[in-house]
Amino acid sequence: MMSAMDAPARTSADIRRWRRYLAAERAEAAVYRDLASRRTGEEREIMLALAAAEKRHEQHWLDLLGHDVGMPLKGDVRTRFLAFLARRFGGVFVLALVQRAESRSVYDRDDHATATMAADEQIHEEVVRSLATRGRNRLSGTFRAAVFGANDGLVSNLALVLGVGASGVAAGTVLLTGVAGLLAGALSMGAGEYISVRSQRELLEASTPDPETAHALPNLDVDANELALVYRARGMAAPDAQERADLVLARLAATGVTEGIDPDAEAASGDDLESHGTAWGAAISSFCFFASGAIVPVLPYLLGMTGNVAVVVASVLVGLCLAATGAVTGLLSGTSPITRALRQLAIGFGAAGVTYALGLLFGTSVA
Repeated sequence: MMSAMDAPARTSADIRRWRRYLAAERAEAAVYRDLASRRTGEEREIMLALAAAEKRHEQHWLDLLGHDVGMPLKGDVRTRFLAFLARRFGGVFVLALVQRAESRSVYDRDDHATATMAADEQIHEEVVRSLATRGRNRLSGTFRAAVFGANDGLVSNLALVLGVGASGVAAGTVLLTGVAGLLAGALSMGAGEYISVRSQRELLEASTPDPETAHALPNLDVDANELALVYRARGMAAPDAQERADLVLARLAATGVTEGIDPDAEAASGDDLESHGTAWGAAISSFCFFASGAIVPVLPYLLGMTGNVAVVVASVLVGLCLAATGAVTGLLSGTSPITRALRQLAIGFGAAGVTYALGLLFGTSVA
């Protein structure tokens, strides 16, 4: 890549491309400023620094264009939509979209962009990825339950409804089967999540240091210093464990305050417990998520549809829902929403198709 001074002679195509780059840099800087306006502290400073970097890129294209800069252009549709979201929302979804936008930079393939600009764009992607990761971590537990529960309800009940319907039974029987599948599946999901979260919390509680142990510290044999064994049991090397134990006991001798044998471990365990939520909360949310997905294949039968019409409508509705959840997953993960939507459709309809074929086979054999 060349610097602005060494760049080849301009052409009409170059000028048009530079003007598009200029508009994109201005739009992206505006996105970062809008995101900064919705944040405080360190995240705000990071967003403003990214906006300043885009401003430097903007100046590069202004210098190249000179008198050919012309009237300001609008950014592309994706960037303008991103700006709209940033002004009104600014959450992890927007950051995931910004991360994906940064990954589409073409500066490393354009001779008129500098190597520094191309490197900036790569680093910007990593900065935004790191910021988005914070939101993804906060969202991951709930999001996993929502996607898993809703998709399980969509696919399992569609497979159940299509399989029973293909066997040739009456529409009323299909409806009853679908409702029974909804209730049975939702209750099973809720009970399973309750047991799972409750069991995990109990395991974490069993691994949390006992605060009462701190009262034993003043009576420890300083020469033997068995406190070092605690740290060695937690994975520290023997010299590090001894150093940590000596520090704790020295602080105790100086202040007379027993602060626990490892406040950091206690805090971490507390955070783990908090991040897993309550067992009842997990159970209720899983019940609702599954039911919200499982009701979709039943809707045509609730509305009085029968036969192939009900099958087609149920399949279309489920397909739209699967595509939507796949696209959202793709957006949040910073990958292609279309690819993730197609993956969801393939998996969901694959499972339902097998069940439908078995239902046809079973119905034919009975007849």
